[in-house]
Amino acid sequence: MNAVPRIAVIGAGSWGTALVKLLSTTQEQVGWWVRKPTTIEHIRKYGHNPDYTSAAQFETDRLAMDSDLHAVVAQADALVLAVPSAFLKGTLDQLVSTALRGKTIFSAVKGIVPETNQIVGEYLFRHWGVLEQDFGVVCGPCHAEEVAMERLSYLTIACQDQAKAAAMGAALNGRFLKTTLSDDIYGTEYGAILKNVVAVCAGISVGLGYGDNFRAVLVSRAIQEIARFVTAVHPIERDINEPAYLGDLLVTAYSTFSRNREFGTMVGKGYSVKAAQLEMNMVAEGYYAVKCVHEINQKMKVDMPIAEATYRMLYERMAPGMEMRLLSDRLA
Repeated sequence: MNAVPRIAVIGAGSWGTALVKLLSTTQEQVGWWVRKPTTIEHIRKYGHNPDYTSAAQFETDRLAMDSDLHAVVAQADALVLAVPSAFLKGTLDQLVSTALRGKTIFSAVKGIVPETNQIVGEYLFRHWGVLEQDFGVVCGPCHAEEVAMERLSYLTIACQDQAKAAAMGAALNGRFLKTTLSDDIYGTEYGAILKNVVAVCAGISVGLGYGDNFRAVLVSRAIQEIARFVTAVHPIERDINEPAYLGDLLVTAYSTFSRNREFGTMVGKGYSVKAAQLEMNMVAEGYYAVKCVHEINQKMKVDMPIAEATYRMLYERMAPGMEMRLLSDRLA
């Protein structure tokens, strides 16, 4: 990355909007791919995204918005991917094969690419020729809504090239956002995915009427489950109690801002999966992650009772009440 890299955010959902809000406070100009031209017109006129995180107000002269993905990518040195994982492949397939060459790519996706069952980093390495040292992860603990409200928040920036991690951290650091650095691009990505799975399960317990005591045990067992999985897929020395892992799990499993917890709560209350998805205006990454993690773990064989119980409730249509009772015995 250059000393003052040209940064662009790909995606205008709640997290993409929040990241643009952060970057626009420190950068003279931020590139932004916004899929709908009508959304661009609204932001230019009123200074906020009408569809997501509308509390985030922008100085529009700092935004280089475009609905042409090629144009946004071509003008940037560093890209922050912030589209739902279910749509990432389709989004990037609009580009020519060499479009990402020489650029630094940070993923803020927090999901698995469903077409390939790969985390974003692995997908970019194998299908787009991105080098490991040119890839990074932007992870929590952090909710887009609190960023929009300018509440003090924290992010972890992971990259094997610590100079690039530091440059992105500096671009995001501000009055109400602090960043820490990591080199664990695999563990932070998988941790961000698994905490969404746990949040769905925690939400189901809310919908079923389980209390805080149960969720405290659920979450404490969940961090052990996450530790087992990330150690199996990428065995390096890491402290699973760091904010990028445990902190992100806690905020996603407990916060009312968590869309994955909200989705799970609706399922626990008796909504079908399809009805819960239609009710929500945002994508719950955990729903897709549950299936992908299950399929990956068919090979890994890691003991994951929480992830497997959640899979059975969402994809095998097991009754949530019965499945949660069986899980509660495993958690003891």
